[in-house]
Amino acid sequence: MQLTGDRFTQETAAFGNDLVTLPNFPAEIRAPQGTLPGVSSFQVHFADHDILTAGDAPDVLVAMNPAALRANLGDLHKGATIIVDTHDFTARNLTKAGYQDNPLEGDSLDAYALHTVDLTGMTVEAVKEFGLSRKDASRAKNMFALGLLSWMYGRPTDPTTSFLAKRFAKVPDIRDANVAAFKAGWNFGETTEAFAVQYEIKPAVMPPGTYRNITGNLALAYGLVAGSVQSGLPLFLGTYPITPASDILHELSKHKSFGVTTFQAEDEIAGVGAAIGASYAGHLGVTSTSGPGVALKSEAIGLAVMTELPLVVVDVQRGGPSTGLPTKTEQADLLQAMFGRNGEAPVPIVAPQSPGDCFAAAVEAARIAVTYRTPVLLLSDGYLANGSEPWRVPTVDELPVIDPAFATEKNHGSGDEAEFWPYLRDEATLARPWAIPGTPGLEHRIGGLEKGDGHGNISYDPANHDFMVRTRQAKVDRIADTIPLIEVDDPSGEAKVLVIGWGSTYGPIGAGVRRVRKAGYHVAQAHLRHLNPFPSNLGEVLKGYDKVLVPEMNLGQLSLLLRGKYLVDAVGYNHVRGLPLKATELAHAIGELVGQAEGIDIELGVWGEPTQKEHI
Repeated sequence: MQLTGDRFTQETAAFGNDLVTLPNFPAEIRAPQGTLPGVSSFQVHFADHDILTAGDAPDVLVAMNPAALRANLGDLHKGATIIVDTHDFTARNLTKAGYQDNPLEGDSLDAYALHTVDLTGMTVEAVKEFGLSRKDASRAKNMFALGLLSWMYGRPTDPTTSFLAKRFAKVPDIRDANVAAFKAGWNFGETTEAFAVQYEIKPAVMPPGTYRNITGNLALAYGLVAGSVQSGLPLFLGTYPITPASDILHELSKHKSFGVTTFQAEDEIAGVGAAIGASYAGHLGVTSTSGPGVALKSEAIGLAVMTELPLVVVDVQRGGPSTGLPTKTEQADLLQAMFGRNGEAPVPIVAPQSPGDCFAAAVEAARIAVTYRTPVLLLSDGYLANGSEPWRVPTVDELPVIDPAFATEKNHGSGDEAEFWPYLRDEATLARPWAIPGTPGLEHRIGGLEKGDGHGNISYDPANHDFMVRTRQAKVDRIADTIPLIEVDDPSGEAKVLVIGWGSTYGPIGAGVRRVRKAGYHVAQAHLRHLNPFPSNLGEVLKGYDKVLVPEMNLGQLSLLLRGKYLVDAVGYNHVRGLPLKATELAHAIGELVGQAEGIDIELGVWGEPTQKEHI
């Protein structure tokens, strides 16, 4: 199903539609087939205009077995199309899915446009000339289904046939069978009378440029390479495989031509330790992980704070705590990123808002790390990592130049008394000098013990420790001088409610805000990329609205930070389901808060249609 969804997505991207995807699959390598926990799904939302989410309620469901139907039926709206492979609706499979009776035979699906099709049988018939066993032949049914949907929505077929020819080039029978099944599905849609409607979705209007479809993990890997090139620093990734961050390692390992070195360590601690060592040696040190790995790396991140070395820590968040939901999404690591180290160990935090934005966020994390000599936490999540969207490839001149400004000479005293002091500060950034080991005359001590101001020798002096703690915090605070002010989207200027978010909630928030505005009400939206430090105008923006709503896929972590720092009565909208927030539900929450702020009752209806009752 993931392959099928990916191919439909690539066809749609090639056609020029805007799109957002939501892959959803079990954590098990081989999940129990035919059971509800074993269902793998891929949701894609595409349109001829700008869209922000993978959609709340699909218009079409293709169910390959009873478990797929039962697991996804609740997400559909009444009148949605359901295409079912009848072959697998056996008594055994119905029982495994929890059905007592066959739902295809009763009236339980009368509210939907149901199409019962023997996808498996027709696939086996279509590929029989290739001499495959029935089991192998039936595996091509996903390509039959893809061909049918490609016909229904006018998708180009060349990208998929070319993909299959390349993917199975070494096994001609499998290649030809899949191509035949794909074409058979298309022809079935063309010739059958069961599907009376074929849809045409025109290409979306987008700013000019070169576009490609991209996932968040792929964009993030490219962003790290771009940060390496723009800084002139070789990229070193020290990491340990963990879902959903492993694809970053897989991708970066392909780019040795850009000076990338990837090291798959024996554990999370070794991975970050090697990355810190690479930074000490003058490389751009990076480590990638998910929430459990950040917990294991926390002591080493504190070491990078103390030694003041550049380090990018990528946290692709997943459902927790502990092993939790490895393949599901969540954004509950914000407070761990802020405070999850012993002592006062401030770390800048950057969060992308969409799969394509992972590229720019990675470049920004590299810029901050190198410029300010600090570890930076980059908070992506499973939804962004596995989801995809069209991405405009930036030109090189759009990327920032990152200057590592290595120390090349002694910086304290003069003549024979001149020394290299590794903890003297740049006046603008408070960053310390970065001296590559082996540079003559720039030998210096480094390690986790407290440093004496300036000279960097070990110091246990109470006043010095207080000063160094405050200086490291002030250095992180200075980052606010080089990040953009937060922008507020408030078209009418009359909004009394501000909806503010971070990370992957950007899409659902934007879609929810659009629905409320379309209903005729005023609401403002803002989104945070930098979570530590916050943009310097954030406090002023928050105090400009009567009510502030903070949607998050956690129990209120950004709300807590905003309340504590700015003393605003932030209202949380929180769901921790392992899935993205639903725009329709969020629109109702926004509407309720707008009604409170403006003294009116607002009812948006099931699909966001406006009704209004004035208080009398």
